[in-house]
Amino acid sequence: QEKMHKLLEVYERLGGEEDIVNPANELIKEGHIQKLSAKNGTAQDRYLFLFNSMVLYCVPKLRLIGQKFSVREKMDIAGLQVQEIVKPNVAHTFSITGKKRSLELQARTEDEKREWIQVIQATMEKHKQNSETFRAFNSSFSQEEEHLPDSSIASTSSVESMPGADAVGVFGGSDSCRKSSKSKREKEKQACKSCSESFNSITKRRHHCKQCGAVICAKCSEFKPLADNSRHNRVCKECFLQLPANLGSPGVETLGEQKKRQAAEKQSILAAENSLFSSYLQFLEKGKTWYKMWVTIPRTEPLVLYLQGVNQDGRSPRAVPLPGYEVSSPGSGEKFEVKHVFKLSQSQQTLYFSAEDEELQTKWMEILTKAVKGETEDMAEGLSYP
Repeated sequence: QEKMHKLLEVYERLGGEEDIVNPANELIKEGHIQKLSAKNGTAQDRYLFLFNSMVLYCVPKLRLIGQKFSVREKMDIAGLQVQEIVKPNVAHTFSITGKKRSLELQARTEDEKREWIQVIQATMEKHKQNSETFRAFNSSFSQEEEHLPDSSIASTSSVESMPGADAVGVFGGSDSCRKSSKSKREKEKQACKSCSESFNSITKRRHHCKQCGAVICAKCSEFKPLADNSRHNRVCKECFLQLPANLGSPGVETLGEQKKRQAAEKQSILAAENSLFSSYLQFLEKGKTWYKMWVTIPRTEPLVLYLQGVNQDGRSPRAVPLPGYEVSSPGSGEKFEVKHVFKLSQSQQTLYFSAEDEELQTKWMEILTKAVKGETEDMAEGLSYP
């Protein structure tokens, strides 16, 4: 949570332009630096953010409140080079070379220069080790996938078995087949096979079907038959329906029971006793119509806001990941027919809500301001509003 809080602070200082709020990201070091001009050697004030996977080379912006930056260059840690430079009449210099650009930088002191070089080199080494570990794991996983049914393998076999098929032509196109198969698998990994919704790191996590290996979300993989090792494993709906009848032994939920349990779980998320804060609010849908919604911040997911319409008990609640949003009142140019309006806004989306009274409006704005920054521990227990 502390790491996410730091990322949110940097996200705000960058003006919300860089998508860095991700549990996989970690801020390693930041600080002012001088950039030496390649033309005349003059020093220009710049700022570096070093993450575990990239370096953001930024230009400071003049602001009355708080230091802001604009990103001039994003450099991946993979393939990065850093080295000391010895230049006449210029001290404490070093260079960072990426795939697209090379920077000559100057630190304020010799110690500061050494620290930058050492920290960047250590980050590069750690990233390299993690990449090698991931490649080894991915290689072993790919070998397991070879034993699973694959549409590309099946189609190649069918071509080879066709009468009069040219064997040279088939094998000559194997490279393009492999590339096509690889790009298809990469595309499949970005979205759930069953519901086609895109994955993200907060509310839509990846899972694998233990039968066919398909990439699916948690909602579409809640079918858990009793395996031979007496452990419950996730499978997709198609595989669940094709399993032998003897797996439906006592202790295994039927499809109808699972639907009832899932509906109950969805409603339990929205229950007031399971939330940090909840109440009815008016929600402006697509900038046209106000609808009454039950709005909840669950204790189990304090960084997500759930919205449920009053006549949509059977449907899944809408989930809004809060990191990256700002909480504020409408501007002077925003006029509404309802009172006590507040909004959640980010670079790509603005959500408008209306409370019944000023007290509820103030309470929601205070709690959401903490939630978008990850300060959920400061929220009082049992803050539900009747």
